[in-house]
Amino acid sequence: MPVGGPTGGHVLREAIRGQRRRVVSASLLGMTHQGCEALVPVVIGAAIDTAVATGSSEALLRWLLVLAALFLVLSTCYRTSARIAEGAGEHAAHRLRLELGARVLDPRGGADTNRLPGALTSIATNDARRVGSVATVLAYGLAAVAALTVSAVALLRISVPLGLLVLLGIPPLLWLGHRISRPLERRSETEQERAAHASGVAADLVAGLRVLKGMGAESAAVSRYRTTSQDSLAAALRAARSRAGHEGAVLALTGVFIAVIGIVGAYLAMRGTISVGELVAAVGLAQFLLGPFQLLTYVNAEFAQGRASARRIAEVLASPAAVEGGHAEPSGRTAVHIRLRGVSLGALRGVDLDIGAGSLTGVVTRDPAAANDLLRCLAREADPAEGVIEIDGVPLTELDPDRLRRSVLVAHHDADLFESSLLDNVKAGAGSTAVDTSSPATDGTASTTDGTVAASTAVDDALAASTADEVARLLPDGADTLLAERGRSLSGGQRQRVALARALAADRSVLVLHDPTTAVDTVTESRIAARLRDVRRGRTTVLVTTSPALLAVTDQVIVLEEGTVTTTGHHAELVADETYRATVLA
Repeated sequence: MPVGGPTGGHVLREAIRGQRRRVVSASLLGMTHQGCEALVPVVIGAAIDTAVATGSSEALLRWLLVLAALFLVLSTCYRTSARIAEGAGEHAAHRLRLELGARVLDPRGGADTNRLPGALTSIATNDARRVGSVATVLAYGLAAVAALTVSAVALLRISVPLGLLVLLGIPPLLWLGHRISRPLERRSETEQERAAHASGVAADLVAGLRVLKGMGAESAAVSRYRTTSQDSLAAALRAARSRAGHEGAVLALTGVFIAVIGIVGAYLAMRGTISVGELVAAVGLAQFLLGPFQLLTYVNAEFAQGRASARRIAEVLASPAAVEGGHAEPSGRTAVHIRLRGVSLGALRGVDLDIGAGSLTGVVTRDPAAANDLLRCLAREADPAEGVIEIDGVPLTELDPDRLRRSVLVAHHDADLFESSLLDNVKAGAGSTAVDTSSPATDGTASTTDGTVAASTAVDDALAASTADEVARLLPDGADTLLAERGRSLSGGQRQRVALARALAADRSVLVLHDPTTAVDTVTESRIAARLRDVRRGRTTVLVTTSPALLAVTDQVIVLEEGTVTTTGHHAELVADETYRATVLA
C-alpha cells in the first residue's frame, strides 16, 4: 500500500474486500444455518397442528424426518461456515501485518516516528487481529440478518400483525444498537493506545535492564512502568464497562421486543386468530430471535473495536516518509567519494566534509547529538535541513533509498543481535551484498558456487578482523551457539565484536561505524584497529569515535566542535592540540 492516504474506513474495506470470497461463502453457509434454525419452531408448530392434534403417527414421523434433515443441514453448515469465517479473519489480519511490516521497513522511513517499538508491535498484533475479526463477524452478521428475515416471513405467514411487528421493529433496534456502540468505539481506541504505550515502555525497560541496574535506577523504572500500566488498566476497565453497558442495553431492548412478540402472539391465539401450533411456532420464533439479536450485538461491538483499531493502523500506513525517494542508483564503485556541503540538521551547523574514495576517515565529536545527526544524514534516515550530501557527485536526495543502503551501511553503536546463532548473525550482514546475482553468468551452477565461496570468505574475514572468531571459540558450540534475545548471553564487548563482524561481512562500498569498540579491552581494540584497516582496504570507511587506537590507523581525522568542522589532520599531529587530546585521551 503506498505511503499516505489510507483511512480507518479504507483499511476496514480493504480487509473485507481481500477476503470477499471467504466472506461470501461463510455468509451463504451461515444464512443457510440460521434459516434452518428459524424453520425448526415452524416445523414443530406444523407437526402439532397436523400430527399431534389429529393423532396421525404417519404425519408425525414425516415431520420428525424433516426435523432430522434440518438439524443435519444446519449443523453441517454451521461447522463449515465457522471454519471459513475464522479463516477469513486470520488471512485478513495476516495481510494487514504484512502491509504494516512493509511500511515499517520502507526505506523512506517515517513509520516509527514518535512510536515506541512495542507500540508498533501492539498495532501489528492486537489491532491487526481486531480488524481481521471484522471479516469474520461480517459473515455472522449477515447470517443473523438472514435469520431475522426468515423469522419475519414465517411470522407473516402465521399472522400479518406479528410479521409486520418484526419487520418494523428490527430497523429501529439495529439503529439504536449502532448509536449505543459509539462510546465503546471511542474507549476501545483509547484502550488500544494505552496498551500499546505500556507495551512500548515495557520493551524499553527490558532492553535497558542492565543499564538500569548499573545506575541503581530500578525503582524509578518500576515507578514509570507502574504508572503506565495503571493508565492502561484504567482505559481497559473503562472499555470493559462500556462494552458491558452496550451489551446490557441492547439485550434489554431485544428482550422487551421479544416479549412484545410473545404477548401479541398469545393475544391472537386467545382470540382464535391463530392455532395452537401457530402459537407454539410464534413463541418458538420469538425465543429464537434472541440468538440473532445477541449475535448482532456481538457483531456491532466487534465492528466498533475494529473501526478504532483500523484508525490506528491507518495512521501507521499513512505516516509521512522521513525522506523522499529518488530514482538514481549509486555508481557501484567499491571506492566511493563522499562530500558534505553546508549540512545542517539538529546539532550540525553548516558541516563541510570531504571524505576521499577508499579512505579510512575518523570523525571526532564530544557531542553525542552531533554524532547521531551525522549518522542519520549519512544513512539517509533524515535529509539535512540545509546543505547537500553527495556520493560520487550525486546528491543523496536523487538516489533511491533502498539502492543507497545496499551501498552505504551505517552501523549504529547500539546495534542489536538476533536470537539466532553467532554465525547466522554475522551472515545476516553478508546475505544482501556478498553474492552479486544481477550480472549474467554462462554457468549458473558455477556462479552460485563462486558467490557462496565469496560470501563464506567475507564472513571469515569479518570474524577475524573483529576478533569475533575468538568469541566463538569461547562458546559451547562455537559459532553455531545460539545467542539469547539481543545477544544478552554475551558480554558487552563480545556483543560489539559480533555486531562489528556483521557490519564488515556486509562488504559495502561505504561503511560508517559509530563507537564500535567502547566495551572492548585496549589490547583487543588495538588488534581490531590494525585488522580493520586491512579488511576495508580499497573501500570508503568512516569511524565516528573518540578511540585513540582506531583513530591512529585512519588516513585523516575530522574534528567537530559545536556541530561544525574545526580541525582536520592526522591523529599523530592532532594529539598536540589540547582540546583534541582532552577529547580523545580523556
